[in-house]
Amino acid sequence: MDERLERYSRQMLFAPIGEQGQQKLSESSVCVIGMGALGTVLANHMVRAGVGRVRIVDRDYVEKSNLQRQMLYDEDDVREGYPKAIAAERKLRRINSDVQIEAIVADVTVHNIDDLLEGMDLVLDGTDNFQTRFLLNDACFRRGIPFTYGGAVSSRGMSAILVPGKTPCLRCFLPSADSGGQTCDTIGVIAPVVDIVASYQAVEALKYLVEAEGARRSSLVTFDLWSNYYYEMKLGEAAKECPCCQLKEYPALQMTETDQTVSLCGRSTVQISGHGPLDLGQWRKRLEPAAAKVELNAYLLKAELPEGERLVLFPDGRVLVQGTEDIVRAKTLYARYIGY
Repeated sequence: MDERLERYSRQMLFAPIGEQGQQKLSESSVCVIGMGALGTVLANHMVRAGVGRVRIVDRDYVEKSNLQRQMLYDEDDVREGYPKAIAAERKLRRINSDVQIEAIVADVTVHNIDDLLEGMDLVLDGTDNFQTRFLLNDACFRRGIPFTYGGAVSSRGMSAILVPGKTPCLRCFLPSADSGGQTCDTIGVIAPVVDIVASYQAVEALKYLVEAEGARRSSLVTFDLWSNYYYEMKLGEAAKECPCCQLKEYPALQMTETDQTVSLCGRSTVQISGHGPLDLGQWRKRLEPAAAKVELNAYLLKAELPEGERLVLFPDGRVLVQGTEDIVRAKTLYARYIGY
């Protein structure tokens, strides 16, 4: 056996994959959007399985509360304040140096989604909000790229693989982006449900990449681990008036995003974008006289404010105002310390 393939020997012994399927995996490219709980499990599976190119995208950085369920991070990442994409990339490269891993620290928006999906065979959903999921859904269906949907909160999970031209899209069975206010940051989540949802997503991804179409699941799986509940809903036919997969309007791609300020649900954080690139070294000098404490690494700058909130600046121009969900107060602090 080729020495390079030795690490996949047990996977290739699985007849539906075999050596031919392993070769297909090595020639495939996938994009994991969101490197939180789901995304870390998804990226781990893709890299260990030998997918040739894995692009990982996330806007956030590692915090202590992530360690309970986000498997690629450790306490060193918290101390260093690494962006999740960078911390995950470092771990993944040590897991499999043969895989091309590309880490992108960015917020996923209508302005960059096409660039993020360029050259990808499959997109894996590791996001934590339906606005971004609908953006992924619309972009994937416009480009004809399959999209593995997954969601986990509390002890509940759901998953489906959505293939343009073969299945309905996400909007067909989840037409509203309203999550009812239930997020991991408001009602919690247990780690096992995350692992199971991401594993459902990962195995459907492998089926698609090795072209095992007959084995692919054509249903939305929902379950509750704590209450011992499991249900499968057949995806069925697309909704006749679906604005994405039927009418080809792709509403999420039509948004102008004139207001680039958003409160991150349950995070006590407001994200403000649109300033333009930030030179973190220069901003350290500007903020040190006014801030109670300033910390800088190669990827972001944190400034503890006298008012009690914290600013987190990223080179791409994004600023997180932490310690408030009040958009008016966040904009006031942003204007005071950053300016418009």
